[in-house]
Amino acid sequence: MEITLEKQEGDLWKVVDPGFVFEPNDHVRFRFRANFDGFLYVMDYGTSGSYSLLFPRDETGRENKIAAGTEYRIPITQASFRIAGPPGFDVVYWMVTPVALSNGNEGFFPPPMPKSKQPPKTLLPRCDDAIFRARGECIDSSAGLRGTSDDLPENLKQVPRMNSRELVIMRREESSTISSPVPLAGPVIYQFRLAHK
Repeated sequence: MEITLEKQEGDLWKVVDPGFVFEPNDHVRFRFRANFDGFLYVMDYGTSGSYSLLFPRDETGRENKIAAGTEYRIPITQASFRIAGPPGFDVVYWMVTPVALSNGNEGFFPPPMPKSKQPPKTLLPRCDDAIFRARGECIDSSAGLRGTSDDLPENLKQVPRMNSRELVIMRREESSTISSPVPLAGPVIYQFRLAHK
């Protein structure tokens, strides 16, 4: 699976480093590609402590079936995600499954959003001085794609999944990839830490 982060600049979209530190009210979207067929679900745990289902939903697109080798824009509609909330790291949870999850499928999805408004325990993003001097961009190397730990939100703990230690994550300058050494037999959950001021 490959994820690319984009930032809106005027009428254009620019690919940015996964660790890019955004300003309030910046607009972002993702590009996603997998080498297998399945279904994609995306949830945000914001720095204010709020949880929201980013995809699928009416504003971002309901069709969450993915096909091998096809690139998808998330959101799939003309919408975008606006950066808001206190400075820190939004944790965007990505769940990819080989089969659709619904209330008729053992009640896994859509999982009820957690009721807690507890803000995530996070530090403030910091610019890597070497990258800033070289490219003029504020990049925080602790942002971007990560495996999950056991501190998942309650609703995602209920989903049987692969152990994140079984996933291989590689970061490139403009994208991140996550892979599994074995074929998917169930859901995979990982996180993308989105840094903002």
